Amino acid sequence: MTLTADRTDVLAERLFGAALGTLELFSVYLGAELGLYRTLERHGALNPAQLAQRAGIAPRYALEWMEQQAVAGLLDVVDESTRTCALPPEHARVLCAEDDPAHVAPFAHMMAGIGGVLPRVADAYRTGAGVPYEAYGGEFRHGQGHINRPAFTSELPAEWLEAMPDVAARLRARPGARVADVGCGQGWSSIAVAQAFPLVHIEGIDADPRSVMDARAHAAAAGLDGRVRFVEGDAAALGGGPYELILILETLHDLPRPVEALRAARAATVTGGAVLVADERVADAFAAPGDEVERMMYGWSVTHCLPTQMVEDPSAALGTVIRSSRVRELAAEAGFAAIDVLPVENDFFRLYRLHP
Repeated sequence: MTLTADRTDVLAERLFGAALGTLELFSVYLGAELGLYRTLERHGALNPAQLAQRAGIAPRYALEWMEQQAVAGLLDVVDESTRTCALPPEHARVLCAEDDPAHVAPFAHMMAGIGGVLPRVADAYRTGAGVPYEAYGGEFRHGQGHINRPAFTSELPAEWLEAMPDVAARLRARPGARVADVGCGQGWSSIAVAQAFPLVHIEGIDADPRSVMDARAHAAAAGLDGRVRFVEGDAAALGGGPYELILILETLHDLPRPVEALRAARAATVTGGAVLVADERVADAFAAPGDEVERMMYGWSVTHCLPTQMVEDPSAALGTVIRSSRVRELAAEAGFAAIDVLPVENDFFRLYRLHP
């Protein structure tokens, strides 16, 4: 009886903590979406009336949000009597600095997107149908693009590609070398490669038209729209090439026809080129209970990745938790000669080099 009661209490406390964390993520969504954190970062300590005026929100909401943020420990209280609060610089890295590895605030947008579509997900479970990616809305699209942005901006050019020195050397030496970015999303990976390798031309491909529009806007803002081109297309119908390098980053597990996509990538890669796959760093085999990374990946899978994959019929329906053995099976079925796991340390991604 004691053991049962203990397990009951532990789970009840865990779900209470999860509810608390979810509510605080929703408050982070409000702070990011309304520009409240950036206003505090720009202007320093403010009281609620000042924040309301500078950020363009109603004063009563400003007061409640600032009190909640202070109670949650996200803002520092400077003057309790006037509720004047400041955003500490350490927290600004997490909440505002979009290229900083500590910037995990986009999780809040992802959760908001999932929350808005959960009734449709439940219906999909009943019928066996899927939920289209676009149903998750701009919130999820923004969150997904920006949660990956720090890794794509810093680690991709400086670590991931340098782990393939022959490929990196070719990208530096060959004017007009071509790179394809399959499932490019909002384009941050394409932009990072273009900035790091000034001679390359990059084609970003994504099935979601709004993501393609976002990517074009980001490339134009970076002054790269001449060397970076984004198109709406199917990964399994990769028609360009030949490419020195094909990137499939955080995408393989989401493809309804992954073997077809890998075959297309292999056919479009030049001799001596490479296909770089970055996907989830999950355990080599199922085991329960799992660690926090495994729990997170299954969480994405049951609420987002699997439902979006079930839209097409037939679909491989891989879910989010794609283990290394499965990646090897898919690559072998697509005809790749060999696959290497690159010696790159990352808490969430495992890097695979596929040799055509």
